[in-house]
Amino acid sequence: MQRLLSKYRRSLTNYESVLAYALLGIVGGVASGLVVLAFEQALVQVGRLWGVSGAESFETLPLWLRVTLPLGGAVVLGALFSPLKSEDRETGIVHVLSRMHTHYGVLPARNALVQFAGGVFALATGQSGGREGPGVHLGGAVNSLLGQRLGLPHNSLRVLVACGTAGGIAAAFNTPLAGVIFAMEVIVAEYTVAGFVPVMLAAVSASAVSQAFYSGTSLFNLPEVSLNSLWEVPLIFLLGAACGLAATAFIYISKKAAQLSGWPVLVRFTLAGLLTGGLAVLIPEILGVGYDTLDLAIRDELALELLLAIVVCKLLATSFSCGVGMPIGLIGPNLLIGACIGGLAATIGQSLAPEPAAMSHHALYVVIGMAATMGAVLNAPLAAILAAMELTGTIGIGMPALLAIVTATLINSGLFRQRSAHQTVLRQLQRKVPDDPLNQLLHRTDVTTRMEVSVNRIPASLDRSAAQPLVMAPPTWCLVERDNEDLYLVQGKELATWLQDNPGDESDETADLTAADIRRWTVSRVPIQATLRQAMDTMRADTAEAVCVYGRGTGGKPVLQGIVTRDSVEKFTLSNL
Repeated sequence: MQRLLSKYRRSLTNYESVLAYALLGIVGGVASGLVVLAFEQALVQVGRLWGVSGAESFETLPLWLRVTLPLGGAVVLGALFSPLKSEDRETGIVHVLSRMHTHYGVLPARNALVQFAGGVFALATGQSGGREGPGVHLGGAVNSLLGQRLGLPHNSLRVLVACGTAGGIAAAFNTPLAGVIFAMEVIVAEYTVAGFVPVMLAAVSASAVSQAFYSGTSLFNLPEVSLNSLWEVPLIFLLGAACGLAATAFIYISKKAAQLSGWPVLVRFTLAGLLTGGLAVLIPEILGVGYDTLDLAIRDELALELLLAIVVCKLLATSFSCGVGMPIGLIGPNLLIGACIGGLAATIGQSLAPEPAAMSHHALYVVIGMAATMGAVLNAPLAAILAAMELTGTIGIGMPALLAIVTATLINSGLFRQRSAHQTVLRQLQRKVPDDPLNQLLHRTDVTTRMEVSVNRIPASLDRSAAQPLVMAPPTWCLVERDNEDLYLVQGKELATWLQDNPGDESDETADLTAADIRRWTVSRVPIQATLRQAMDTMRADTAEAVCVYGRGTGGKPVLQGIVTRDSVEKFTLSNL
């Protein structure tokens, strides 16, 4: 079994091993689908303690409970989060993006546990947020932990996290295509054929798991919709602009709230709970995820004034809660915000239509509003349009939805120069997430690709008897060490020449290599699972010119596998870009 696993690990070091990565995608999709289902079931069970259905139907609670539940839940959550280290509190898509680029796809188990328990408690107590953010984190984390347990190379961990992301979205919405594009557009920020195959299989697998447990039921009851008349195009354009303005406001408030990151977590969470509970006095529909309210918006059962109030209050509560670090998501709430803006547009359009038959179905505007707001907030227009098509089951929505999504994105990113909500928070926290072609190439390339294996580990005090083989057949590199500590690298030929020129006296049994007047390369260490990006980051952090690649031998003892120099990585990037 170990031999088979070792062979599989070696195949994963090649990013083009489609069959190996296809198996990874299927396993990752099933794992992410199961963990998302477990999260949703836990949410249902906890919500039953105070008489709500999961994270829905809070408006049925008495007034006092609608206020005290989110406030009390936020205080308890803040108290539980306070003893944790700041890095252990990080959850959601922001955490996944950060770990993808700064820790090479290694997601810790402790953050996943915090996300699971904290996300369930937060949403069940009425905090204004979504369950898709926790789903993405949990799907990515369970896959990353599986890869870490099996000792898979870090370039494959990134693929596993992408598979978990796609699986989380697919399982939550039953939208596998949108899950695939979301993973590639938001998380990986790269489109490659080799990357698409496992992510697609993961989305299909997770969607199959979800349908098996929920008998293929859809999250929303959406009719097939299409545009009736071209006179509605200006209204669609205005709908997109309104969604863009809402997205800009959402991101701006999240950024300002993120500036409170230096405040005690108990204070930040209490403020979020107080804001949510206070707004819920007037508009209880903003509590929780709000899919029950979204369903009412689709069926045109919400008054014009209520639609506007939900947009304002849901936007304020969710953006502030997400900004202060609540373990909740933002996709679901933005779908509700967009749906209500779409409902407003449809109601206004009905009054302006030349005749009732010329106006498209009310649900068309609701779905377009959902897609436009989602696309602008996430800066993921492709994922948004595919989500709209999959939720409605019709391509007829494509043209008007594209117009609204593009308009909303241009308003948010072009006119107001806002980044996506997650990228904005990352920048506010001073986290760099580079997604340029050079970094993407180094992230997906295993360190063994450029590893020089012709290297001997020799002691600084070398026995003269052991020096003879080095002189006769010098390796490419020699790693000089003392007391199992790596000192520096030297070229084998230069060391052999020095040993020949300095034979020493007959009384000298050892040669002191530290006295050798030859070129030395400073070194650091990386595990054999590392990527070239990790090797370059390690060299930069330790001011080293090369890294020694170590694997685990019998008993867990580190064994030198080879070395990678800065020059070899630079030559690789120049030849591949």
